[in-house]
Amino acid sequence: MTQKLYLLISGSVFALIGLFHLIRIIYQWSVQIGALGIPQWPSWLVIVAGTILSIWAFRLARLSQNVPRSSH
Repeated sequence: MTQKLYLLISGSVFALIGLFHLIRIIYQWSVQIGALGIPQWPSWLVIVAGTILSIWAFRLARLSQNVPRSSH
């Protein structure tokens, strides 16, 4: 697996996770783990973090195509 492919997959996964949390907020889906109900405010944090990580990964993937390969 190349570095660029890894970054593209990582960026896509982070984007999907953020998107799923955005959908959770829009449709007001509840999440419960055992007896513990998870509030919706952590989803906002996941959306922000997922977006930042996704953009970061896609930018690095774009830059990695311009970097010559190492001889190692």
